[in-house]
Amino acid sequence: MEDTIVLYPSPGRGHLFSMVELGKQILEHHPSISITIIISAMPTESISIDDPYFSTLCNTNPSITLILLPQVSLPPNTSFSPLDFVASFFELPELNNTNLHHTLLNLSKSSNIKALIIDFFCSAAFEFVSSRHNIPIYFFYTSGASGLSMFLHLPILDKIITKSLKDLDIIIDLHGMPKIPSKEVPPAISDRSHRVYQYFVDTAKLMIKSAGLIINTFELLERKALQAIQEGKCGAPDEPVPPLFCVGPLLTTSESKSEHECLTWLDSQPSRSVLFLCFGSMGVFNSRQLRETAIGLEKSGVRFLWVKKSRFKLSSNVPNKGPDETRICDVASHSVC
Repeated sequence: MEDTIVLYPSPGRGHLFSMVELGKQILEHHPSISITIIISAMPTESISIDDPYFSTLCNTNPSITLILLPQVSLPPNTSFSPLDFVASFFELPELNNTNLHHTLLNLSKSSNIKALIIDFFCSAAFEFVSSRHNIPIYFFYTSGASGLSMFLHLPILDKIITKSLKDLDIIIDLHGMPKIPSKEVPPAISDRSHRVYQYFVDTAKLMIKSAGLIINTFELLERKALQAIQEGKCGAPDEPVPPLFCVGPLLTTSESKSEHECLTWLDSQPSRSVLFLCFGSMGVFNSRQLRETAIGLEKSGVRFLWVKKSRFKLSSNVPNKGPDETRICDVASHSVC
């Protein structure tokens, strides 16, 4: 049987594309193995293996196999407030655990599964798979080490701070990170009353138990944060930190040989003078919010590069291009400007 490494990204194009690039990188270093990517989708998302992106991926990378899990549904009364939306990213993998289990069982009949790499949001699969399969499980964190160091601190903060951070006016001083006012901590981990808070705390505990942490970063960029994690300063002192693997930057590159005009413009700007905005494929903004953001950026006078989805159109009073100050790029959710 051939050896394979299974990748399990969370729903969301950004997470999927990062995991795909990770798979390509693994193959560069270990061309004798294969990569199997198990894909799940949001209830509101339609995904097909016949998607042009997937077709191109498999045609150009014959060692990569895609498996699409059956679509699952959240409870009918599920709210999609911002925090509930984040919570759904943890809950969907839990609903898919049985499908994942059967997929791994079937795969093991023809392949020797060497490892399972799961997305940060797929933490529900960790204990479920660990108790049923003898497979080393690694966590993949699609963002950088600084964000990871904060999440790994959560179980300790949860014990020593009994109130929600959003209700406090203190400075959070964590190893590997600059000091942060408590009111500026992301809502998903600053409101103890919402279930998503506990998801993050529990996931941080599980990550320490894994076979390793794979991070989309590199040492030169985040040396301080990586050192804090490696030295065990971000979690409980008595818990050894699993091995860290820096694999970044993982970038989805276009097959086109022509360079996007945004990059040409960016190269012509003074060093460190441009503000970059990209809210990902799951960024949820209505047209008014986008318009107000654009107007605010224009009034700030700063140079900026903003990648937005082409289906959102800005009003005519907001310039789509400026001679020196700005570029707003319309790109598909799978492209990179």
